[in-house]
This record gives sequence, C-alpha cells and structure tokens, in this order.
Amino acid sequence: MFGITRRTLRIAIRAGIATLLITSSSVVVANDDDYPNRSVRLIVPFPAGGASDLMGRIMGEQLGKQLGQAFVVENKAGAGGIIGTSEVARAKADGYTLLLSGIGSNAILHGYKPAPKYDSKKDFVHISQLAAGPNVFVVHPSFPAQNFQEFIAYAKENPGVFNYGQVNASSGHLSSEYLKQAAGIDIVGIPYSGSAPALTDVLSNQISGMFTNQDSVYPYVQSGRLRALAVTGAERNPLFPDVPTVAESGYPGFQAVSWFGLSAPAGTPQVVLDKLEKAMQQGFADPAVRSRLEQLGFAVVASNSQDFSAFVSQEIDHWMEVIRASGIQFD
Repeated sequence: MFGITRRTLRIAIRAGIATLLITSSSVVVANDDDYPNRSVRLIVPFPAGGASDLMGRIMGEQLGKQLGQAFVVENKAGAGGIIGTSEVARAKADGYTLLLSGIGSNAILHGYKPAPKYDSKKDFVHISQLAAGPNVFVVHPSFPAQNFQEFIAYAKENPGVFNYGQVNASSGHLSSEYLKQAAGIDIVGIPYSGSAPALTDVLSNQISGMFTNQDSVYPYVQSGRLRALAVTGAERNPLFPDVPTVAESGYPGFQAVSWFGLSAPAGTPQVVLDKLEKAMQQGFADPAVRSRLEQLGFAVVASNSQDFSAFVSQEIDHWMEVIRASGIQFD
C-alpha cells in the first residue's frame, strides 16, 4: 500500500538498530572522555562529624577543584559502614558514585559473621589512598601506669582487671586485640556504639582507657585530662612527639593505623579511574592541604591505584588473621 515491501522494511530496521548501537557506543566513549560532566556522589559510610566525614569533605573539596564539578558528600551510616559501602558496591560503575573507603568498612568488616555482601578485593577498584593516622592508647590520669611498659606490667600482674572502651570492628578495637596477642595480656573490652561515648567514660574514669584516633584525644592529652601511653604507627606521631610507638616499646613490627582512600565500583572505565587518580595526587600535593591534615596527626599518602589496591588486600589478610587468632565474633 505504501510501496514498501516487508524485505525492505526488515533491512531498514536492521540498519536503524546498527546505527543506534554505533551511536550509543560513541556516546559512552564521549562521556568517559568528558568525565565528569555533572556532579559526583561521594559516599561516606559513617555519620557526619567524625574523622571519616572530615576526610570525605576534604577529599570532595580537592576533587572538585581538580575536576571542575561538585563532589557531593553523602553520609550513609549504619552497620559499622556496611550500608554505605554496600550501596557503592551495587552502584553503576560510571564514576558518579564513589566511596570514601577505610580500614573498618573495607578490611576489618570482612571478619564479620555473616560477612558483608561485598568483597573489597573484587567489588571495588581502589583508586588512591588519601591519608593514614595511628591510634593512641590513652588512660585516665588516675591510672597508676605512667608509661606503656608500666601498663603492660600492671596488666600482667592484674589479669582481667583493666577495662577499656571498644567500638566493635573499629581500628581501635582491633588494636586492642592485636596488643593482647602481641603482649600476652588479659584486658577486658567494654562495647560502645561509638568512640565519643567511650571517650566520655574514660574522661570520667568509668573505664580505664582505650585505643582511639589521635585527633579526637589530642586536646584532652594536651590539657592533662588524659595520659597518652603509646601510638600505633610505625613512627612517632607529630601531634605526640614524646609518646613512643608500641613497636619501640618492646613489640617490633606492631602497627595499626586508621586509613582513608577513594574507591569506585569494579568495572569503572579506566579513563575515569586515571582522571580520579591524577586528581587525588595533584590535590593532595598542595602544601596547604597537606599541612591541614598533618595538623590533625594524619600522614598524607595520595598513592596510585596499584599500590592502594595491594595495600587494601594486605590489610584484609592481616586483620582477618588477627580476628581468627583472637577468637572474637562480630554478630
């Protein structure tokens, strides 16, 4: 009726589909090359106000400056970091949903039973480590030990007496478990929902001490309301230059640091990953930015993807072994 045979129509449809596929493919490539051409979500899997939130906002600010688009921080807290991290693992791998990764959500949590429904070795591409900082072992000033060696001696002479605050699956919690194994001491962990209430109880002498992030206890140590006995880094921390490391206090090789980095869903295009890696390295090469983080006691890393991925894998293996040897269960 319209002068078009069925054969002609079939040929036209096939040609149209082929054109559409070619066009779609071209659009994807163009979008990758043009990345980012709209705002990017940066998921922080912890509440606002903590060290993770601060790191996420500093990271978002620097990435935005380098790449010319807004990197919007979204706090997706819950289940020790599982909720936010899981969301990114399931997100479209296009570079527009990224994760502030860290020791808890991307290493320690793999010791949970049941384990998270994501695998940090397989479900993410780890782009660049941002920074790392030690935990600090602090006690109330009334506690009799004046230094770390005296604390170890006290713990050995009084098994099961010293109690400390712990946030399950945090770097501070695992630092405590690691120390128990390294020193052969029996100290008792008191569970808390967060580091802030645990720290409040140390300050009021309801519990004797805890391992926690260096930035949160610095003002209390400075004012004399807490006593710092050791730091868990490989080297002394600039915020606590007179406080020895656990390693130099008799336990060589002991190291347990909080770390933060930038990760993306597995399958994110390489051109996008390359841009993000370069932006991280350029953004955190800025002396003013580095100084800002160092004043909080963190060492700026800004590593490449290959090194950061290897580091995450090593951290998972290390903390899984600590968890296995301790017999602790995260349920």
